[in-house]
Amino acid sequence: MTTARNIAGAFGLVAGYALKVRPRLLRWGATDEEVRLPYPGDRLVPHGGRGATMGITIDAAPAQVWCWLVQMGCDRAGWYSWDLLDNGGVPSAERIHSEWQEISIGQHVSSSPSWKSWFEVAAVEPHRFLALRASYDLLGRPFDPAGPRPSHYTDSVWCFRLEEMPGNRTRLVVSSYTSARPRLVQAIQNFVFWEPAHWIMQTRQFANLERRIDEVESAPRRLLGRPERDNRAVTSGRT
Repeated sequence: MTTARNIAGAFGLVAGYALKVRPRLLRWGATDEEVRLPYPGDRLVPHGGRGATMGITIDAAPAQVWCWLVQMGCDRAGWYSWDLLDNGGVPSAERIHSEWQEISIGQHVSSSPSWKSWFEVAAVEPHRFLALRASYDLLGRPFDPAGPRPSHYTDSVWCFRLEEMPGNRTRLVVSSYTSARPRLVQAIQNFVFWEPAHWIMQTRQFANLERRIDEVESAPRRLLGRPERDNRAVTSGRT
């Protein structure tokens, strides 16, 4: 009897998450139109399925928001999210770095503190759109997406779209496309881990971006003179 209750309870939790919580995570901050309409980047990953669509309105012009996005990376300014999880504990940049303001298609941007994995820049439209692509087999080895895909793989693109709004504001909408094999395994991993993990990291990034932009706009001289640690010097075990 106890076992039956436990099974029923577990099923109820999963059903509650699937029906109530998950739909909100997959469209956090996004409007009905942003979720419904096609999103840029769908042609970058052949046969890719669209992931979560999340959005935020920032009180700054697109050019100001872009300066922060273009310098992302573990070997650059960090990811502005939970630094302990995605940047080796090194604080993400608190100011704009002129040396990291150029980015080009095909460039690699480190996605892990070890620098052993990366995103490849798949699309760049300054002040409007940035797409970062990750193509790996299930053993974590990168493959060239221009060639044949491995028998087991995940190929995804993480996209940032900026739209100018009245009042010198920016609508930042983030979404993704993913193709994977085996599909069932990937679907289970997404449901159990990757979707909630992405929500945790993306909402943190939104909040930190908004704070940084607000602080720089309100006190640029103070922040431009603030010393900070060099994110390019990431080493294992550093905190």
